[in-house]
Amino acid sequence: MMDIVHRFRACTLLLAGALVPCSLASAASAPADLVVVDASIATMVPGAPRVSALAVRGDRIVAMGTDAEIRALAGPATRMLDVDGRLVTPGFIEGHGHFMSLGETLGLLDLRAVGSWDDIVAKVRAAATAAKPGEWIRGAGWHQEKWSSLPAGAVDGVPTHDSLTAAAPRNPVMLEHASGHGVVVNAAALAAAGIDDRTPDPAGGRIVRDGQGHATGWLVDNAMSLAQAALARDRESMSPEARRAERVAQVRRAGADAIAKGVTTFHDAGTPFADIDLYRELAGRGELPLRLYVMVGGESNASMASQLARYRTIGYAGNFLTVRAIKRMADGALGSRSALLLEPYSDDPGNTGLRVDTLETIAGTGELALAHGYQLNTHAIGDRANRDILDLYARVWRGVDQPQALRWRIEHAQHLHPADVPRFGRMGVIAAMQGVHATSDGPWVPKRLGEPRAGERTYVWRALWDAGAVIANGTDTPVEDVDPLASYRATVTRRLADGSTFHPEQRLTREEALATYTRNNAYAAFEEGEKGTLEPGKLADFVVLSHDILQVPEQELAATKVLYTVLGGRIVHAAPAQ
Repeated sequence: MMDIVHRFRACTLLLAGALVPCSLASAASAPADLVVVDASIATMVPGAPRVSALAVRGDRIVAMGTDAEIRALAGPATRMLDVDGRLVTPGFIEGHGHFMSLGETLGLLDLRAVGSWDDIVAKVRAAATAAKPGEWIRGAGWHQEKWSSLPAGAVDGVPTHDSLTAAAPRNPVMLEHASGHGVVVNAAALAAAGIDDRTPDPAGGRIVRDGQGHATGWLVDNAMSLAQAALARDRESMSPEARRAERVAQVRRAGADAIAKGVTTFHDAGTPFADIDLYRELAGRGELPLRLYVMVGGESNASMASQLARYRTIGYAGNFLTVRAIKRMADGALGSRSALLLEPYSDDPGNTGLRVDTLETIAGTGELALAHGYQLNTHAIGDRANRDILDLYARVWRGVDQPQALRWRIEHAQHLHPADVPRFGRMGVIAAMQGVHATSDGPWVPKRLGEPRAGERTYVWRALWDAGAVIANGTDTPVEDVDPLASYRATVTRRLADGSTFHPEQRLTREEALATYTRNNAYAAFEEGEKGTLEPGKLADFVVLSHDILQVPEQELAATKVLYTVLGGRIVHAAPAQ
């Protein structure tokens, strides 16, 4: 893999055994606020050995060394944390998630673990019993490929709305697919959205219909916006104070969930200016629960042309908020058969997917990114979408000196033609992938794509790494649980729930996988000078784990828990004592 540039400070040489007296003397100018001892610290600095202790003053690491050396930096008010030999790593960086959506989803019907459509209908019926007439019922996380069976009469692999309508005849129902690229709604929601059998498909979306031309309630990609607009109209009656309180609650729920799982920085993949305003307000008051790297999303090119300069933010409020990226959407997802493919779906031969944002729109966004010093991060899942975006980046970069320094990304990069894999490394395009998708989707991807296409082109982590690409890792939460350890396990094992492995030749080593969640994600956000490795001078963001994920047998990886999450030198999560 290509070397990632790190900014090494003089104190870092202490890790190699040099300049220890100078580094420790400098650190001893005042007592440390926090000292961690009896640890096994994986610094993630390439080539550096583990050390057993570190000291923190304020929000920065000030020294690393032996237990005796670091204990000497403690004063009467220093907090001592003896971790009994546990592994300490840099704080996990969620490389691609949806922060407000995570907070929102945590307040909806949780459909991620349901085993059948009947289970979903039962949950909706129970919710309708408690709801007021006309009140929207919402849920998220279902995936038809994870059910034990599919009801008769399903269209495009998804049940029709009839049973949802019977379960909640007086309430609009909207249930978001796990991929985030479709919703199933009932008759009341169709009516609220103004959708009938004659409603045309919007550009970049599909209103799924049965053989008689009736809308089934399954709305794919841009067709979701019709139902979402109806929900937004319904919510206009809420007072500004109530809407704000709801959004603040979403921030707090998302932050609590992520921090408990060891996430200290979150790459928020596609956020409108209104939510960025809220982030800035909360950050200014010290109320953002973790660090956010924000990609502007959901805004038109015209809106961004007038607003990007004002919103560009680096390290605001003690490095809690950065806004310097833009998110665009090239296609949909494999689960909804809307990822854009070079050849048709094996289980839908007439379909090659959907183009969500036009290439002209994305190219215009690229020009704006160059003009305003923003990174461009484009969602592309299908092999056709990935090729189109690589080609587009190359066109937009014509005349740009050192385009690799732009660090533009492709979000997901799930399904790649082998000819396009080397282009990521050559062009310096970051592959912002999600390890957990490989094991979550592995049971049904061969059905969508067929073999050998599924194995040769899908989640090709090893091929990308060996071709010199920088790989960032994440979960795409709330599509998946924000848990980094689950995504890490998937990256190093590719093991499915039934014990089989999904094309294990594409696994990464444990050290490589941890790099994708720490220093690579820092690099993918231009933040490698502040985080991603544990070194004196860097932010004191780290986690303490119950098991050494770099060394324990594979079967023990699933038992690993986050014992402590430290953010800016503060212990923000401590697991309950067992």
